[in-house]
Amino acid sequence: MAAVQFVVEGEHPLKGSIRPSGNKNAALPIICAALISDQPVTLHNVPRIRDVETLVDLVRSLDVQADWRDRNSLYIHAKTLRASALDPALCAKIRASILLAGPLLARCGEVTLPPPGGDVIGRRRVDTHFLALEQLGATFDVGDTFRLRARKLKGADVFLDEPSVTATENALTAAVAATGTTVLRNAASEPHVQDLAHFLTTLGAHIEGIGTNTLTIHGGHAIRGGTHAIGPDHIEVGSFIGLAAVTCSEIRIEKAGLEHLRSIRMGFERLGIVCKEDGPDLIVPKDQDKEIRSDLGGHVPKLEDQPWPAFPADVMSIAIVTATQCKGLILMHEKMFESRMFFVDKLIGMGARIVLCDPHRALVAGPSALRGSTVESPDIRAGMAMLLAALCARGTSTINNVGQIERGYERIDERLSALGARITRIEERRGG
Repeated sequence: MAAVQFVVEGEHPLKGSIRPSGNKNAALPIICAALISDQPVTLHNVPRIRDVETLVDLVRSLDVQADWRDRNSLYIHAKTLRASALDPALCAKIRASILLAGPLLARCGEVTLPPPGGDVIGRRRVDTHFLALEQLGATFDVGDTFRLRARKLKGADVFLDEPSVTATENALTAAVAATGTTVLRNAASEPHVQDLAHFLTTLGAHIEGIGTNTLTIHGGHAIRGGTHAIGPDHIEVGSFIGLAAVTCSEIRIEKAGLEHLRSIRMGFERLGIVCKEDGPDLIVPKDQDKEIRSDLGGHVPKLEDQPWPAFPADVMSIAIVTATQCKGLILMHEKMFESRMFFVDKLIGMGARIVLCDPHRALVAGPSALRGSTVESPDIRAGMAMLLAALCARGTSTINNVGQIERGYERIDERLSALGARITRIEERRGG
């Protein structure tokens, strides 16, 4: 097994164009949802990242044909589907394994799921998934594994106890295969949930309310095969906005999916970073005032994440690093995960002026001159944030555990190097 490091030389200006990959958080549920059809499905613009590769291996373990037709196009044909126990080692690598529950219940009537893995950013409850599927006719037992059964899925009026993205996706996919009408209330409405819904309509599903918090699914319609292109990753776009800001660079983000960027752009505007639209592209100009906008009356402003369409939690780590390079004081409030903020200790070690108030809030004072350091990549988004910090720091940084970043960002070292970043990839073979 190879241990991967990035050795990063900071303070080099970047310039050029970059295109966001397909949305990771759309690709994962869409790959799972492809299993509700026994006809061929072709997916384009699929990000070739570790989480996707792991999920494809899981899908293949169910006797499903899943082949890469080119680097970012995936062919799936679930003509046969075996409801076997899923590989615990693979499930432990990704949280998305739980998204197989809905499709396997729909096709096989049962599924045994080991506990899902993923980022270590705090407790991520699964109750909402099972309570929603139970209302659609499933029964479940919870022990060392999760065992679900459903002789027949039936439509229902379902109120989710929290607007969980993955629970919404599981329930949505199951409802498409259920008989009768399902109403999903308090549903998540993120761009990746919308993308999944559009994919399901391509397969013949009848879904109303896409993009809202109430989805009406008229189930029981014939499911066919189809072709679908994954939309651009708005979280990656947010990462590139932060990248341009902290390195004082002008970057064009091609085909950025502007319709899904309003809250992200508003969040960065609070930090004094303004972007321009040019057709389907987003341009981050080099000259930014990077002055944090105080609230009316001169009060200390706050940037907080909330369910879509508000500022997304997955951009918070990027925004914190960006705030260290902006003039002023701001309170960053990450509401969803109680361990996600702990990476700021690494930023403090690089010279950032941050007070971690509690597991959810950090007070950032900038600008701070960051210095190179040796740091870990604790999770996907914090890892990318540390890469941004290294790129604007004085001197050389070493980022360990780069595999975390590569779970969510495709060939990020190559793509940023094309903009002028100085990133050296080092792979060391471990025994075993």
